[in-house]
Amino acid sequence: MKAQVVTLDAGSAGEIDLDEAIFGVEPRADILHRVVRWQLAKRQAGTHKTKTRSEVAGTRKKIYKQKGTGGARHGARSAPIFRKGGVAIGLTPRSHAHDLPKKVRALGLRMALSAKQGEGKLTIVDAATAEGKTALLKAKLDKLGWGRTLVIDGAEVNEGFLLASRNIEGVNVLPTMGANVYDILRHDSLVLTKAAVEALEARLK
Repeated sequence: MKAQVVTLDAGSAGEIDLDEAIFGVEPRADILHRVVRWQLAKRQAGTHKTKTRSEVAGTRKKIYKQKGTGGARHGARSAPIFRKGGVAIGLTPRSHAHDLPKKVRALGLRMALSAKQGEGKLTIVDAATAEGKTALLKAKLDKLGWGRTLVIDGAEVNEGFLLASRNIEGVNVLPTMGANVYDILRHDSLVLTKAAVEALEARLK
């Protein structure tokens, strides 16, 4: 599969061969959904907490005698039935992460890349470099028509490009190892450097 390579100055830099097994897979919504759900569940903090009747502040003294009052029997104000009492079956801190086979995660990444390629929203650039000036980089990106864009570079992101892009709204930059399904799908367009293409093909073959 052939793809055009462009420069950040909107010039042409030739062509590149894209692996059909990575950029030509038929996307499946169920696989993408499983991978995104796995990602979001893993990042969820899980720090939610409610107090049980043994943890709420207050006296443990029996509030009134057991019989003869005409009311229900109670042993303490911390019972869940009372206002400010403990919660009977409340939230406790836990991990929301769950397992997902490695092959499914890799397949999901291939499908996300293929989806962008199939929609015509994948751009290959020869290199993502800049001098650290946000205004200059923004002018170039506007000329290329990139809005909400994810830029994936090689093993390391160019420091100047990272500094110049971090104040541009909607533009995010990741190294190859940070490439993931959720970030690819939530951006309108995907930009890969030639180094990123090589690294992704080596990682996903």
